[in-house]
Amino acid sequence: MTPTSILILIIVYFGVLILISYFTGKDDSNDVFFKAKRQSPWYIVAFGMIGASLSGVTFISVPGLIGGQQFAYMQGVFGFFVGYLFIALVLIPIYYKLNVTSIYQYLEQRFGKVSYKTGAFFFLLSRVTGASFRLFLVALAMQYIVFEQMGVPFWLTVVISILSIWLYTNRGGIKTIVWTDTLQTLAMLTSVGVAIYLINAKLDWTYFEFLGSSEFKAKGQIFFFDNPNAKIYFWKYFIGGIFIAIAMTGLDQDMMQKNLTCKNQKEAKKNIFSMATMLVFVNFIFLSLGALLFIYVEKFGLDIPVLEGRTRTDLLFPEIAMNQGLDSALAVTFIIGLIAAAYSSADSALTSLTTSFSVDFLNIENKPKEAQKPLRKKVHIGVSIVLVLVVLLFNMLEGNVVSNLFTFATFTYGPLLGLFAFGILTKHQIKDNYAWIVALASILLTFGVTSLPESIIGAYKFHWEILPLNGLITFIGLLLIKQHKAIKTNE
Repeated sequence: MTPTSILILIIVYFGVLILISYFTGKDDSNDVFFKAKRQSPWYIVAFGMIGASLSGVTFISVPGLIGGQQFAYMQGVFGFFVGYLFIALVLIPIYYKLNVTSIYQYLEQRFGKVSYKTGAFFFLLSRVTGASFRLFLVALAMQYIVFEQMGVPFWLTVVISILSIWLYTNRGGIKTIVWTDTLQTLAMLTSVGVAIYLINAKLDWTYFEFLGSSEFKAKGQIFFFDNPNAKIYFWKYFIGGIFIAIAMTGLDQDMMQKNLTCKNQKEAKKNIFSMATMLVFVNFIFLSLGALLFIYVEKFGLDIPVLEGRTRTDLLFPEIAMNQGLDSALAVTFIIGLIAAAYSSADSALTSLTTSFSVDFLNIENKPKEAQKPLRKKVHIGVSIVLVLVVLLFNMLEGNVVSNLFTFATFTYGPLLGLFAFGILTKHQIKDNYAWIVALASILLTFGVTSLPESIIGAYKFHWEILPLNGLITFIGLLLIKQHKAIKTNE
């Protein structure tokens, strides 16, 4: 495909999203923008949340993990499933009982304003970081296959991407996101399915013949129990995956805002249970694609793509889809899947960050009615500008993006995990004014522990277990500032 034809495809796809936003955004009230009036069908939310959970990280970067760790990522996926069960059984009832707009309002009711602001701040930090990483990854791929050839600089690619997202989320907010995420999930899964079919056809395999091949067996090991020091050790991935799911979904306004648009608690639980089950199978399919990509490279003697002097396994999928002449259908579906991956993560992030900043820091729900909508719109523009700046900053980072994403997340979500765990698991009140100090100290202490030299920790490599460690340090810190008199919890 030529850059011009790809650009036309992008414009057409974007036109479909604008059309959806037109119908869902006729009522652009704050109640619709923040909660979709709690009228979303649970099965639509569940399917759309798959795309939001996967995003560009899974679409491009997870297949690239195969070269370094085979199917070890599935160990974390099994942990995700357990974490989602906790969300459905523990967190969802709390949020619905308290009827919150921002989930961090729980912390205000449980501890006080400082804890509330601390939790909301760490969400903003975490989500800006995570959304920017995802946007960076997809913008990088778009730059590689389209805009570089057209002479468009990377910064302009980023600006165009975020401006497009702002346009179709400006009115309907979360109501629009629920429906556009459904379309984008379908686009991503279709793209991966077409890629697997066509690459297998090129290798003269069916999908099941591929799974039974010696080449797959050489790359398809899932469980790693032999070396506790390694990053891919089972218990690190599995336990870390549990807490990654709890923190990055259950304690994340971005993901929970969609869930809170369901009609009631029962339907919200159905959403989480069904999404958790489907994600196990979907992640296996993505890793299967990764194995196919590396097998294809080996069979035909191709090189891993290099961009700006760096080897990028993240770009292996776009390279094979766009430049190996497999089939025009693969190129078309890849582009659509790539755009879907970009928008499904960034649009909900833009909406949730707008919601959190408006509700948690500007107290928008207590402003005069006539001032609420204009204030929300200003915040929406401001958040868009912040995302542009942070994506450009992350362009300086090296390494596999999915690894960088989760490394950042294990530090920034740790205080949230500790605060919510202390609130749910104990009846103690804390000295609220010190909550932010405990949260900051937990990050510094966690960073210190994970940076210990080999002379102290030997060959041990930290991985996702950084998150529960960070949460535990926060929990202990909160114990130290607890008040002597226990309180009755809100649950």
